[in-house]
Amino acid sequence: MDLRRPAVRGLLKGPRRLFAAAAAVVVLAGAGTWTAVASDDAPAVHRSDRVMTMADGTRVDTSYFTGAAAGRRPAVLLGHGFGGSKDDVRQQAEDLARDGYAVLTWSARGFGHSTGKIGLNDPKHEVADVSRLIDWLAKQPQVRLDKPGDPRVGVAGGSYGGAISLLAAGHDHRVDAIAPAITYWNLADALFPNGVFKKLWAGIFFNTGGGCARFEPELCRMYDRVAESGTPDAAARELLEQRSPSAVADRIKVPTLLVQGQTDSLFTLAQSDAAAQAIRANGAPVDVDWIAGGHDGGDLESGRVQGRVRAWFDHYLKGDTSVGTGPAFRITRTGGVDATDGAAQLRGASAKSYPGLHDHRRTIALTGRAQRFANPAGASPPGVSALPGLGGTGGLAQLSALGVGVSLDFPGQYAKFDSAPVTTDLRITGSPTVTAHVTSTSEDAVLFGKVYDVGPDGTQQVLPAQLVAPLRVTGARTGKDVTITLPAIDHEVQKGHRLRLVLASTDLGYASPAAPATYTVSLQGDLSVPTAPAVTTAAAPLPAWVWWLPLAGAVGALALLFTGRRRTTAPAPDPALAEVPLQITDLSKRYAKSADRYAVRELSFRVEKGQVLGLLGPNGAGKTTTLRMLMGLIKPDGGEIRVFGHAIRPGAPVLSRVGAFVEGAGFLPHLSGRENLELYWRATGRPPEDAHLDEALEIAGLGDALARAVRTYSQGMRQRLAIAQAMLGLPDLLILDEPTNGLDPPQIREMREVMIRYAAAGRTVIVSSHLLAEVEQSCTHLVVMDRGRLVQAGPVGEIVGSGDTLLVGTGTPVEEPVVEKVAALPGIASAVRTEDGLLVRLEPGGTAERLVVDLVRLEVPVASVGPHRRLEDAFLTLIGGSA
Repeated sequence: MDLRRPAVRGLLKGPRRLFAAAAAVVVLAGAGTWTAVASDDAPAVHRSDRVMTMADGTRVDTSYFTGAAAGRRPAVLLGHGFGGSKDDVRQQAEDLARDGYAVLTWSARGFGHSTGKIGLNDPKHEVADVSRLIDWLAKQPQVRLDKPGDPRVGVAGGSYGGAISLLAAGHDHRVDAIAPAITYWNLADALFPNGVFKKLWAGIFFNTGGGCARFEPELCRMYDRVAESGTPDAAARELLEQRSPSAVADRIKVPTLLVQGQTDSLFTLAQSDAAAQAIRANGAPVDVDWIAGGHDGGDLESGRVQGRVRAWFDHYLKGDTSVGTGPAFRITRTGGVDATDGAAQLRGASAKSYPGLHDHRRTIALTGRAQRFANPAGASPPGVSALPGLGGTGGLAQLSALGVGVSLDFPGQYAKFDSAPVTTDLRITGSPTVTAHVTSTSEDAVLFGKVYDVGPDGTQQVLPAQLVAPLRVTGARTGKDVTITLPAIDHEVQKGHRLRLVLASTDLGYASPAAPATYTVSLQGDLSVPTAPAVTTAAAPLPAWVWWLPLAGAVGALALLFTGRRRTTAPAPDPALAEVPLQITDLSKRYAKSADRYAVRELSFRVEKGQVLGLLGPNGAGKTTTLRMLMGLIKPDGGEIRVFGHAIRPGAPVLSRVGAFVEGAGFLPHLSGRENLELYWRATGRPPEDAHLDEALEIAGLGDALARAVRTYSQGMRQRLAIAQAMLGLPDLLILDEPTNGLDPPQIREMREVMIRYAAAGRTVIVSSHLLAEVEQSCTHLVVMDRGRLVQAGPVGEIVGSGDTLLVGTGTPVEEPVVEKVAALPGIASAVRTEDGLLVRLEPGGTAERLVVDLVRLEVPVASVGPHRRLEDAFLTLIGGSA
């Protein structure tokens, strides 16, 4: 599967993509229109558009996507973003359909072309609609059934759509797995946290829906009442809680992948924490993934997230237990700034179990006397933390992650308490807490708690993720002790920095009392911060498990590729192949629970020493699956792979002779290139002298840059450093997946020279790339795949200049019906139209002379006929234009 496709596309496109909806379904099916959906580099997908009429007369617009393969398959329901429509998740639906799912999308009530009032996932409407939609899926011939009326089905979506996936699992026992993203568990807690009205987000919420009148009347009345008073009442909480997954917490018992955003002042990490605790208590598998972005902006990690969601469904819907679902807990951490474009450098960290928000707490002493400060009349001017609704433009939280302070507290409107400088680096992962004594001249006080990271000189002050914790203190006139749970964050406080607790009276995003008041605050204890020490960041760039493969398989990849220490019973080595880097024989891999649909089928080829082999094929050709089997990450269903005569299987010792580079390497930015590589090699547990560090670096050609911090590297230099990492130990077989992605032409030329130099010493390189012109210049041999099968293998010169492929120049363009007639001629394997005429591949026995006669008979204006000399042309003809 291609994990670089967008994963949460449509979840966050500014204020009109806030929540990722879910709300529709079927009582009577309207007329359907089938459409073939295809692109130049992917298999066709069929789409059927229907408007479905609900029992109450609401009309819901739907689309149904299926791939071309025959047979029944699991189904997936995809929700869209609040304020959007089903079109926002179309690309993800097509991708899932190509990967063997029947996918249904829909525009929620009140959105897109669907009618009805917005009910905020009302169980009587939106949730009931999903159950009807499942009824419809159960009747489709493409959908796998667990029993009559019960399809094998998963639900995914972001924000609003994530909530409907949780609610559907709680209300309909037929849901088998869910993958909600950046969503809420309790909508009342999200919009009225600790009794404080989140006024800006609530206003955006209702206005994005088209105005209060577009909502169900009771929701409109609730919003008007709370927005006017500035104080949520019990009836408002009850109304929102009825529409929240927390209302059915004890009934959600299916495998759940919770993806939540760290830069999110709307649905904080506390929402997914509550969901994880409740669903795990029901006995269901739960994995938690904290991504870098959220509703306030930042990186949504689209490709990685979609890959993990797909792996989750492959495992729990298809039943493919060979697919890893990733660690129980994963978090993306910011590791510095890319000097070339200013973007945050992201690294993954993980733990074998979810630590929650209060793991391994550490006490930090704070100093400061009792302090008086004002809540000004009208709560104006307000302090500033996040700017809700502006996340799509970059987000203040993204600046916070890069070490830029943008928060604003007005003098006289807050109290502050400082720690001493920390003596070692401190990683906070979870929710800090502190107890304070609060007295107010009014009956109630509203406070906003936040913890700043303050630099050594006191001028740099950063609010992690731009998050604050609002708190309403009732009965404050006589004084009251309150424990404040601060926002959950993942943030490293560097040695020499201080922590600063601020309790402010106002914040732009929230409603504060309009009447003036004076608050007095003193501390009743120290600041307690969670450290979650079991969550560890990769000590060196591990791209296979950070970005490319499902995360669980990645940990195995490290062990299999670089240590080779695990021993399993394996077939005896073949002495005749002891000097052959790679021999693949009749290799086959079926899609999960499919008897006749193959990712790879009866593939055979051989690679010799000194070759640079290009692995080519369109998307869906089976290249990635082949590489995964080659690296021992998944098991074939048939055939075998031998590396230097040894059969490949998980833990095969011969895998220590294989090095691999996959796209997306990340390094510790503050360390030099050499230090990164040395740290990485130490992590493999192998002796330093086995690294051959100097030889690998000479081949990579980084020169004096090795002594510089990686944060100063260009993209091309980082790619070469990643290649050098794969070369450590000078593996006899080097596998490179898209090594030139993101490079400019001079950098691509340098990467080409690196590959050629490496193979020149008698080692072997296998490179998978979509840049055909580059493959033609750097590779000595090619393997071309299409639909899982071998199309052709051999030296580049033979394939490019193969006499069985001819370029036919024509005086005028050839119409498609004529091209089809040419392709159907005896002795013709394929024909593809080009700007200059036709590319024709002959079958064995076909001749140019016979072709010319037939072309004249078909009145094709032949101007010239000759062998072609471009790999692009050869590739197109070999795969029949399906690329």
